[in-house]
Amino acid sequence: MAYYRAQVLLDPEQHARLRRIAEARGVSISEVVREIVDIGLEHIERERDARLRALDDLARLGDALERAVGRIPADIVRSVREERDARLHEIVRGGDE
Repeated sequence: MAYYRAQVLLDPEQHARLRRIAEARGVSISEVVREIVDIGLEHIERERDARLRALDDLARLGDALERAVGRIPADIVRSVREERDARLHEIVRGGDE
């Protein structure tokens, strides 16, 4: 496996904690950092996927409501929803990080 060198600045407490974990496991600090990065990336991806599923669920609910009660004639409601949905999609896809 190929590795890429990355410089990360840690405060003294972070470094000490990483060192203690690495020593307790008998591995390098780099190995601990790689594991932590993997865990963090998996968490971020799961969170993003959950948000996207929630947006899809909301869209389906909106469609079902529209079929049940008909289209709401107020253009302002649809306009506000479209703006909100576009902003939520931007946030979920990482446009606001």
